[in-house]
Amino acid sequence: MGVIQKQTIKGSIYSYLGVVIGFITTGYFLPEYFSVEENGLIKLLVSYSIIFAQFASLGFNRVITMLFTYFRDFKNKHNGFLFITAIVILIGFVLAIIVFLLLKTYILGKGAERSALFADYFYYIIPLIFVTLLFTTLDNYNKVLFNAVRGIFLKEFLQRIVILLDVILFYFGFVNFQLFVIIYIIAFSLPPIIIMVLLIKEGNFNLRPQLNFITKDFRSKMINISIFGVLTSFSGILILNIDAVMINSMLGIAETGIYAITFFFGSIILIPSRSLIKISSVVIADSWKENNLEIINKIYYKSCLNQLIFASLLFVGIWANINNVFEILPSEYIAGKYVIFFIALSSLIKMAGGVNNMILFTSKYYKIHTLFILIFVIVIVVSNIIFIPMYGIVGAALASALSNFVFMFIEFVFLRIKFNFQPYNYKFLVVLAIGGFAYLISFFVPILDNFILDIIVRSLLITFIFVGMILIFKISEDINQKAKQLINFIKKIN
Repeated sequence: MGVIQKQTIKGSIYSYLGVVIGFITTGYFLPEYFSVEENGLIKLLVSYSIIFAQFASLGFNRVITMLFTYFRDFKNKHNGFLFITAIVILIGFVLAIIVFLLLKTYILGKGAERSALFADYFYYIIPLIFVTLLFTTLDNYNKVLFNAVRGIFLKEFLQRIVILLDVILFYFGFVNFQLFVIIYIIAFSLPPIIIMVLLIKEGNFNLRPQLNFITKDFRSKMINISIFGVLTSFSGILILNIDAVMINSMLGIAETGIYAITFFFGSIILIPSRSLIKISSVVIADSWKENNLEIINKIYYKSCLNQLIFASLLFVGIWANINNVFEILPSEYIAGKYVIFFIALSSLIKMAGGVNNMILFTSKYYKIHTLFILIFVIVIVVSNIIFIPMYGIVGAALASALSNFVFMFIEFVFLRIKFNFQPYNYKFLVVLAIGGFAYLISFFVPILDNFILDIIVRSLLITFIFVGMILIFKISEDINQKAKQLINFIKKIN
């Protein structure tokens, strides 16, 4: 449990430093100095590269998470695990590129006239697919070596610094848009290269085959998990990126750009979950191996409660400052106001589910988990088809919130029936009530003429009320413990 808490805190710090940089980039420079079409292109390049990179992984990331615990042996170079991984992703990359090129006409499709810029940059997706595949694989491998923070630092912090520098170069006219996109791809290339260098330095990068380690039964298990991993991983990434793809197809690249920028503000809520999910997946996989349901249930409860606390604070803070957000963004982005609300709500729902997804993902019921993911895909695609024509880009955000609620509820019910896991109690209602109270109080704060000062005053008031009440009512043992440690540290300094 200690390693989860420690790495979650460190990972969250790097993630929020990345958010600050991302806010400068996405919240100011991109909407201010790039056209909505150019912002839409950036979103599409990233979305398609992630989708095809997940296909290229051939589901092996699930094998890494679930089965590396059986290979782990530093002295014996982890029994040739990295060799198998390299062969699988190389085969997967070739297959993914073949499929990508065959689908070119369909991908451009009827949106080509409204998305001419996308057609011009279509082939830039290929190197993005490769570096995305390489990063997700090496980051996953690094994670099961109990170092989830490294990937977060490189992806969320370092990569965003390079992108910000790229944006600044464009702003001052040192690069044109085409060169900007090339440097953008280079920014995505740095994290996997650095991880590879560090793994080599630490002696954890070895491509020597040791196929005799794998028995016939174990090989069958790896293949079985990988097959279902293809469906799960590809579907999961499709869920995260289908909104941008469908908006581009149904509305055009300009609307995709508006959606991409406003989406960023609502998704900030998810930041703390990234490091938690990464490191907890390793601990949960080891716990399944030992059949230690008590640890899994404890992780489940704490993840649900603590994530809901952070998510509620951020949700209230974002929506209380929503008018200030549109003091920052250009006027054409006002169409995305309720995109922020529903994406923030969707993020809140995900956070309240804790690590339920990872518990199923690493369990013997991984096939059921795949089924749930496929149901999720169907629900989000159908709801997008229904809501986008009705409400435009807001409809896509509404579809995301609805689909996530359905998915989280299904997983909760399954875990309750199969393992009697029930993480929710009265404290969760108290957290929501505290959040509602803090939001209500913010209405009594007069709107200040300077919107930056208004954000600071309003946010500090909400934080003081919310955190104060969480501590007073002793909602979370972990948070109260950290607060005591902080107070003792301050006393020692004084």
